[in-house]
Amino acid sequence: MSSEVNAIAKPPSRDSSEESYPPIVPGASLLLALRLANRPILLIGGGVVASQRLYFLLESDAHITIISPGPLHPSIQHRINDPSTSSKITWLDRPFLGRKDEIKVKDYDLVMTAIDDNDLSKETCELCREEKVMVNVADIPPQCDFYFGAQLRKGPLQILISTGGLGPRSGAMIRDLILENLPSNIEDSIKGIGLLRADLRKRAPGVGGKLGQERMDWMKEISDTWGLDLMKRFNDEELRKEILDKGWESRKILGPDDLGGESSSWTQAIQRTLGTIDWTAGIGGFGLGVAFTSLGLMILQRQGRL
Repeated sequence: MSSEVNAIAKPPSRDSSEESYPPIVPGASLLLALRLANRPILLIGGGVVASQRLYFLLESDAHITIISPGPLHPSIQHRINDPSTSSKITWLDRPFLGRKDEIKVKDYDLVMTAIDDNDLSKETCELCREEKVMVNVADIPPQCDFYFGAQLRKGPLQILISTGGLGPRSGAMIRDLILENLPSNIEDSIKGIGLLRADLRKRAPGVGGKLGQERMDWMKEISDTWGLDLMKRFNDEELRKEILDKGWESRKILGPDDLGGESSSWTQAIQRTLGTIDWTAGIGGFGLGVAFTSLGLMILQRQGRL
């Protein structure tokens, strides 16, 4: 594996020594998980690309203003008519007028264009840059402050594959290959470890300090000890209480065998292949997406498919 892949797959941790610092490989995008609930988003366009943008925006609970003359793509019209999503959408049935439009880009957190008019797209991009509003112009990478990439979602797990605007279809193919190698019940494991983490924070609240460090270290060791497959058992409230009472309160790391647990064949296989990975650090969103992307790529390389 090249140093470039290592740099992406394994950023520095608290335990990194100077010898283990990965090289910096410039040119990457910063992959983030944006929380857009109830945030105003401007979407210019009403075709198939705009419908794809709208789908992901609705899943993020944003409020979307769509400017486009009808008829709209059928899926957009469906979302506007559907009572479960209509309250999140404001549709202006007309073309966007650029600088002359009464709708101003400065009033939105993100702006996206998905239209065939290149001059209007460029003008919109210039307006956003002037107002310091991040913009995405479909299919024109130099006019994009962010990319959508290929995405998949399984419950709380979200994975983004970005090719930096070079090959969207190849990103989608990589996403599908990763999906084929994910355990079918992975979302149950993530929900389980998330519940345990939330229960622990109730017992050990606060940020930073000695207690915060102990909490993070204990969660890391618990995650590594149980493995991804068996984390699903933490959906059991009684089990969470038992491991917190007997483990956390005594600062002990209890494994499945200590609580009459079961073994996990695929978790053991992954650990033999990849070694110890800090999965807990990824539960917050972005970190987990990067970790699973790395996992998928490693598996695919072993299969000779990349």
